[in-house]
Amino acid sequence: MTLPVPGVALAEHRPLVERLSDWGYTDLWTAEVAGADAFTPLAAAATWSSELRLGTAIASVFARGPALLAMQAAAMADLAPGRFVLGLGSSSPMLVEGWQGGHWDRPYARVRDTLHFLRRALSGERVDADFETFSIRGFRLERPPSTLPSTMVAALLPRMLALAGAESSGALLGLVTPDDVPAMRERVRSAGPSAEIGIRVGVYPTRDETAAREHCRAVLAAYLNVPTYAALHESLGRGEQLAPIREAWNAGNRREAVERVPPEWADAFFAIGPPEACRERIQEFVERGVTMPILSIMTREADPAGVLGSLGPG
Repeated sequence: MTLPVPGVALAEHRPLVERLSDWGYTDLWTAEVAGADAFTPLAAAATWSSELRLGTAIASVFARGPALLAMQAAAMADLAPGRFVLGLGSSSPMLVEGWQGGHWDRPYARVRDTLHFLRRALSGERVDADFETFSIRGFRLERPPSTLPSTMVAALLPRMLALAGAESSGALLGLVTPDDVPAMRERVRSAGPSAEIGIRVGVYPTRDETAAREHCRAVLAAYLNVPTYAALHESLGRGEQLAPIREAWNAGNRREAVERVPPEWADAFFAIGPPEACRERIQEFVERGVTMPILSIMTREADPAGVLGSLGPG
């Protein structure tokens, strides 16, 4: 499950987190866009559950310096020894440059270098080295974790998928259909035969499927204009359908861009409908090779416990 759940204040999540294991959930993962950061909800959850695995999906390598990432990962590993996974990714130019005032450049190299730095820093080593995309002078963690956290990489394109398999414990996919998964899984597993394949699946449990699909088309119109997502879906053969969406979006015609998203894409990319239909859709991702589906609730509900309980695997 993705934390926080929409419409629930973070301080009010404890009763939900305490029941997740009973509903069949094994993990809690955070997203990091413009709401909660990737680490704070997990720190709270670590005190509410001693069973759930906790992971960032993702913490941006451009939003924090390498040393701060090491300190945050070490603190989480101290709070939840053996249960914390540091999911890393490059985010996007809009978030890094438009929102953070940073510079999004050479994302593959930055993620690779960050992985290499963290491997040394989290082991307690003093790091004094020049990496390809940054240099570190004399850094050593004051509190290296007794149990090293696992790492995973947010990956869509071939080189990043291979990096995830070769240099981490697995890949975190996003905004793809079940039919897209096998080829992506193969690229990861060819570099790391035992690599985990995670994916965040947008879940819209509702009886009003028409409104849900319109919401999901709006989400697609925005995300498919992010360069990495656009490049992925062009490579997957959706370029002809994607071109008019991007043309309208880049011209500032957002409503027209949403209207140009093929209606069938909502059901292809998301799980929409009654809880039982959503569970069946999630199972399709598993059947295509996903080992860890991460549910992301896309609607606010009056009864969040009922929603989470009805979507859980039991």
